[in-house]
Amino acid sequence: MFTLHKLQSALRNTYVRVALVALMVAAAVLFGWRAEPAQDSAPVLRTQDIAQITALPAKAGQLEYLLIAAPQSEAPRYIIKLKNDPRLVVVKVPVNTHVNLEREVLLRNNIPYAIAREDYLATHKAVMQDDDSSKLSSVLGFLSRHVLDIVLIGLALFLLRHGLPGAGLNASVLTPDQLSGSMDDLIGMEDIKQEVLHLEDMIRNRALYKEHDIDKPFNVMLTGPAGTGKTKLAGYLAKRLDIPLIQASGSALESGYIGGGSKALHALHRKACARGKCIIFLDEAQSLFMPRGRGEKKWEDDTANTLLGLLDGVRSDKGAGVIWVVASNFDDASTRMDEAMLRRFSVKINFRLPNKGERRELLHSFLARKADGCVDWQDLNLDHVAEITANLSPALLQTVVERASMLSIQEKQIINTDLMFRAFERATIGLTDRATTAEKTRQRERVALHELGHFFMQIDPWLRQGMPLAEVKERSPMLKISTESVSKLNALGYVLSASDDVALRTLEELERDVIQLYGGVAAEELFYGARGISVGSQNDIEKATSMLDLMVNKLSMYSRSKIDHSQFKDKEADLGQVEAKADELYTYTLQSIADYREQIAELKDVLMEQYVLSKDAIFALLEKQTFTVQVQA
Repeated sequence: MFTLHKLQSALRNTYVRVALVALMVAAAVLFGWRAEPAQDSAPVLRTQDIAQITALPAKAGQLEYLLIAAPQSEAPRYIIKLKNDPRLVVVKVPVNTHVNLEREVLLRNNIPYAIAREDYLATHKAVMQDDDSSKLSSVLGFLSRHVLDIVLIGLALFLLRHGLPGAGLNASVLTPDQLSGSMDDLIGMEDIKQEVLHLEDMIRNRALYKEHDIDKPFNVMLTGPAGTGKTKLAGYLAKRLDIPLIQASGSALESGYIGGGSKALHALHRKACARGKCIIFLDEAQSLFMPRGRGEKKWEDDTANTLLGLLDGVRSDKGAGVIWVVASNFDDASTRMDEAMLRRFSVKINFRLPNKGERRELLHSFLARKADGCVDWQDLNLDHVAEITANLSPALLQTVVERASMLSIQEKQIINTDLMFRAFERATIGLTDRATTAEKTRQRERVALHELGHFFMQIDPWLRQGMPLAEVKERSPMLKISTESVSKLNALGYVLSASDDVALRTLEELERDVIQLYGGVAAEELFYGARGISVGSQNDIEKATSMLDLMVNKLSMYSRSKIDHSQFKDKEADLGQVEAKADELYTYTLQSIADYREQIAELKDVLMEQYVLSKDAIFALLEKQTFTVQVQA
C-alpha cells in the first residue's frame, strides 16, 4: 500500500533522485517542444518606410491581405502580403503615425485590413522581431517564455538536495579558544565536578579502558532542572580536553517533514567526523528520549532511531573520536524514557539545585564581580538571602542579583540585604500595584483576612505546643504579607515565604501544608460566614485537593495496605476517602483559626493601613498581645 513514508524513503536514494530530475527535465523539454507551433517559412522584409503603406491604393488589386499587429502598442506593425510575391513586408511605424495612416490612407481608400490574431502571430513570430535582434535577445525571450518551468525545476533540485527551507540543523562550531569560563565557575556541586573529572580521565585514557574491554564512545547524558549549568559544563569539558564543541538544539531536529531530523543528525555527525576528536552537544533534547512506537506514525521515531545508530559505538575508525553530550531537563527517575536510548549512555550526570551553602557561594561570586562601592558588604547578610532563595537554580540566582543591580541604579542605593530581598521578590513575584479605589479597598480587607489565615495556620502547630513567640518566629518561613495586587500571579495579595530545601515530606508535614492552605478560606468563613466565601480560594483548594489525592490514593498513607489506588478504574470509593479526610482537616482548621479571631482582626487593620507587613513587624505586634491557645486533640 502506498504511503507518504514510502515515498520519502524512496527519495533518499540517489539514483531515484537523478531519475526523477531527468524525468522532470525531459517533461519540461517535451512540453516546450510541443508547445512551439510550426513557423511560416516566408521571407520577411522589415522596414520603417511608410511609403510602402501610402502606395497601397495603387496596388489594391495586387493586395492579398493587410494585417496590423499590436495596434495599441508604441510601435504597431503593418504586415503586407502581395499576390505573386512570396515575401511579407513588415512596416514598423510610431503609434501616432499609425493613427494618421489608418484614417488618411486605409479608411479613405477603402483598403481592407484586419487586426493580426494571436494564432497568426504564433506562427509568424518573425514579424514581431527587429533587424537588430541578437542571440542574447533570443535567449532572453526563451527565458521569459519558460521562466515558470525553470523556477519549478530549480526548486525541485533544491528540495531534493537540501530539503525544505528552514528544516536544516543550525549547528555552531566553537574552538577551545572561543570557549569561556572554567570548571571553577561551577560553584559548589562538588559531586558533579568529580563526575566530570572522572569522565575526562576516561576520555584521555581510552587505551587503559580498552584493556578492560571497554571500547566504545563515552556518550554523556546530562539531566536536571533548567538553569543548573548543563550547557556550561559541556563547554568546560571541551575546553579541558582542548577539542572543538559542535553545539545544536534538539528542537531543531523537529524539521516538520519525514526524514528531516535523521538527515540533520547525519550531517552533524559528518561535520564532527571531519574534525576528528570533538564533542557534539545536543541541548534541550528531551523529546529524543521519549519511548518510541507511541503512535501510528512510525516515521516519527526516525530521528531517534538514527541517533541510536550513531550512538551505538562505531567499529571503524570513522567517528571514533566523537563524543556525544546530550542535555535534557527530564531524567529517567521522574519520566519514562526509552530503554534502548538510555543504554547508549555509559555516563549519566544528574544535576541538582544548589543547597543553602552553595547558594551563598553563588550569590557571593555574582556580587563580587561588581565594581567596588556597588555592594555594602557590612549590611549584607548572605546567609539570610541564601535561606530565602531556596530551590532557585544558579541561573535564577544570577537573575536576582541582576535585578538588585537594576534597583540599585534606579534608586541610587548600594546593594544590601533589603535590596536583595526586594530583588528576590521582584524576580519571583513580579510587579505589585496599590489600588486605592473603594471597591479595591473592600477587596483588600478580604484579602488581608485570607492571607492572615494562611499565616496563623502556618504557625498554629508550634503555638499549640506552647513554644515561645521568639522560637516560633525563628521557625516560621514567612517573610512578609502583602495586600498589593500582583498581575503576574493574578492575585490581590500574597504571603511570601522562604522555600524549604527538604523534598521528602512526612504525613504530618503534608497535613500541616493542607491545613495552611485551608487557613485562607477558613478565615473568610470565620468573618463572613459559610456563604461569604469568595472564589479567591480556588488556587488553595486545587493545591489541597492534589495533596490529599497524593496522601490518600497514591501513597495510601491512611491505610495498612500500601497500594496506588489511582491505577484502578473505580474512583468513587477513593473520592469518598478524600472527601472524608478533607472534611476532617478543614473542620480542624476552622476550629483552630477561631482562637486567633482577635489577633487576625487587629493585624488586619494594620495591614489595611500599611499594605505590607514584614515578618519582624507581625511578630512585634503579636508580642504586644496576650493570648493563649488550647491544645486540640
